[in-house]
Amino acid sequence: MLLDLTGYTSGRDLGSVHLLEPSCGSGAFLGVVIERLIESATAYGRNLAELEDAIRAYDLQTNHVEASRELCCRLLLDAGVSQTVAQKLAGSWVNHADFLLSGVDERSVDVVIGNPPYIRYDDLPGDLAAKYRHMWPTMRGRGDIYIGFIERSLRLLAPGGKIGFICADRWMRNQYGSDLRQLIAQQYAVEHIWTMHDVPAFEAEVSAYPAIIVLANQSQGSAVVADTTSEFGPARAQALVRAVQAEDFEEFTDLGVKAHRLPHWFEGSELWPTGSPARLALIEYLNDRFNQLHDPGTGTKVSIGVATGADKVFVTKDRSVAEPDRMLPLAMRRDLMSGRFDWQGNYLVNPWAEDGSLVALDKYPKMAAYLSSHPVLKERFVAKRDPVAWYRTIDKVQANLVRKPKLLLQDMKTTIHPVLEPGGCYPHHNLYYVISETWDLEVLGGILLSRVAQAFIEAYCVRMRGGTLRFQAQYLKRIRVPRQRDIDPATQEALKVAFRSRDAVAATEAAAVAYGINPKEYELV
Repeated sequence: MLLDLTGYTSGRDLGSVHLLEPSCGSGAFLGVVIERLIESATAYGRNLAELEDAIRAYDLQTNHVEASRELCCRLLLDAGVSQTVAQKLAGSWVNHADFLLSGVDERSVDVVIGNPPYIRYDDLPGDLAAKYRHMWPTMRGRGDIYIGFIERSLRLLAPGGKIGFICADRWMRNQYGSDLRQLIAQQYAVEHIWTMHDVPAFEAEVSAYPAIIVLANQSQGSAVVADTTSEFGPARAQALVRAVQAEDFEEFTDLGVKAHRLPHWFEGSELWPTGSPARLALIEYLNDRFNQLHDPGTGTKVSIGVATGADKVFVTKDRSVAEPDRMLPLAMRRDLMSGRFDWQGNYLVNPWAEDGSLVALDKYPKMAAYLSSHPVLKERFVAKRDPVAWYRTIDKVQANLVRKPKLLLQDMKTTIHPVLEPGGCYPHHNLYYVISETWDLEVLGGILLSRVAQAFIEAYCVRMRGGTLRFQAQYLKRIRVPRQRDIDPATQEALKVAFRSRDAVAATEAAAVAYGINPKEYELV
């Protein structure tokens, strides 16, 4: 499938094509590559002995190199090539080398194919990780080594050349992939993104959240997205390849797969969404027409609650542990369980003054005695960094936030669950909050309760096992919303009623009117 999508087909003169496989393993891709090269050479009258430059493959493990060379020899011998020529070609094609280090040659290539390795940067020797990061600057944060493989492969592509990889898709939706996404947006093109999380694509069962990606060294045009299930097999794969290669291709549906052509791909270093073609079409439509939820222009902010660094000390239901004005009502996850804010009586022992400075302990002897009785506070990193401020929480408390009404959202949940806190409590670190200077928060709550908002989270967040979603600020901020003044009064009232009654279906229907979309078209019902 990947060879077809990158144009490495036996009907083409492959003797004039330069193919690279940066991590060949025992030859799962390489064997098919050689079979196609042999068939093409026969059709075009090329002498295989003269095709030393047709393939370059690399691997670090000696046993992989030996297995791949043996595979090359076997296929070449079966094609009538002499033992001497077969061994010479195998030695030339398969190299024992580290693809990411400078010793590897810089010749441009037309096709890059394969399954790059999955190794976390933290699992590499420190000096080697530093070398990789220096040479391939998109390898940032706490990512995987396949980031470097994608970057280096891109930089080797000749004009019009293509990469076809199957690899984990986490870099598309994590901060550590932002520089790579930016590089692709600026200099290359996305041609295909096929999500294959449940497809048994590997010889051994692995937990890798794989996706097919095809990138090209050319200007960005349309892109094909596909979403597959465990029923997606070889026959459907071949049918899908044939379908997407047709000039008039728009969409494809078969057992285990739905595919769709998007008119363009998503720009810049922003997160790349995932999901069914209809859902991606929805995201594209809304991104093009509406502003993000987090918007200084409307005074709407998305953020996270206070991190203490020692919840067992700072969070308590005993309001007598400190002076009354140091006991701040704290909103926590359990307060949201019913769908209405139901405070369970937790307090934050608050060491912060209204102006954002730490209060003096000698002015609050009761709090001082309580905090001093917990030596664990002085063992925290934040305390060792500033021993004088040993009694601080990790985050400052913003006094003006307490009085504001807030929409609170739990971090990990299967469905979006906004709850209105009318003011008086401060959110804990396990909650995200939305405040606004312009929105009626019940109207906004109806929009956030809808399947439209849910679709954004599903498209952008890293999904946990069991279908749990992460409702983090970086994903919540991306939700696109209309301006409240553009929503007619009847629809605003419908959103309010749906929010108050916790009716996600009614909220979706009202939100669809506000956005001007057909919910059925985008799989929202």
